[in-house]
Amino acid sequence: MSTPAIEAEGLVKSFGKVRALDGIDMVAGEGTVFGLLGPNGAGKTTAIRVLSTLLRPDSGRASVGGHDVVREPEAVRRSIGLTGQYAAVDELLSGQENLSMLGRLLGLRPSAARARARELLTAFDLADAATKLVKTYSGGMRRRLDLAASLVGRPRFLYLDEPTTGLDPRSRLELWTMIRSLVSEGTTVLLTTQYLEEADRLADEIVVIDRGRVIAAGTPQQLKTRVGGQVLQARPADAADLPETEKVLAGFAAPGENTYTDGQVVNVQIDDRAALGQAVRRLDDAGILVDDLSMRRPSLDEVFLSITGHLAEDTTDGQDESARDEDERSSA
Repeated sequence: MSTPAIEAEGLVKSFGKVRALDGIDMVAGEGTVFGLLGPNGAGKTTAIRVLSTLLRPDSGRASVGGHDVVREPEAVRRSIGLTGQYAAVDELLSGQENLSMLGRLLGLRPSAARARARELLTAFDLADAATKLVKTYSGGMRRRLDLAASLVGRPRFLYLDEPTTGLDPRSRLELWTMIRSLVSEGTTVLLTTQYLEEADRLADEIVVIDRGRVIAAGTPQQLKTRVGGQVLQARPADAADLPETEKVLAGFAAPGENTYTDGQVVNVQIDDRAALGQAVRRLDDAGILVDDLSMRRPSLDEVFLSITGHLAEDTTDGQDESARDEDERSSA
């Protein structure tokens, strides 16, 4: 059996009374996108910091490319690139200057550093803005430059910690395309995200974490199959009918499931495909006009809701995230 690209076993990391990682296990294959999925405060960034040697675990072990993150930190650092949640480029330099400077810091000769910068600026559609100061870049341009910066050293393993945070839909799609391109060229990507659609679209394998623990693992399809059944959804024409629509759909819920709404659409997991026709009649009997009534396969949102009892964007662990972040910064 080949050595896993990235592996963690029983990782534990605490900050004061907060246990950010509580026995995390994960294995990422070479040349894949491995998704670390969970809400704010779940422990995703802490895991990235341990795997990039920025934090020492309290217990457990982890390796990257066969190198132990505690015993062989320099070997790990030479093989990884890291893009954090916020762009970490110098706004007072141009895109070309940012990348050339990083190349020089990595030991490239001046001519080689400039050539690598030009190559990456072209690849990330930034060539026309190469000589412009980064402070004039849009959010999407800065994100692309930040990703390019993490690739100056041609890393085998790329860590992307919530890379699309704050991006508009178009910029997010562009970044997804770039990530797929990198993987097709052999890069192994560790992606942390709280966007379930992002994990669904990009990840080959997913580990779902909540409160520092792994609560589910598998491919996106395997996780959806785990929930089983179908999701019945209804969008009432009048938002005032949402409460009554929930009552009607609750009558079709699979055992142990409840309805939930995003303020516009009511959703409920069902076991019986015949429920769609019956729902039409009951909504009509209740005098509720709907703009849409349909069935679909469960999404990763439903997977997370089914497993944890709350949606991925909710933070219900009772912990102060700002305090945790402060603990992490002081410990780092």
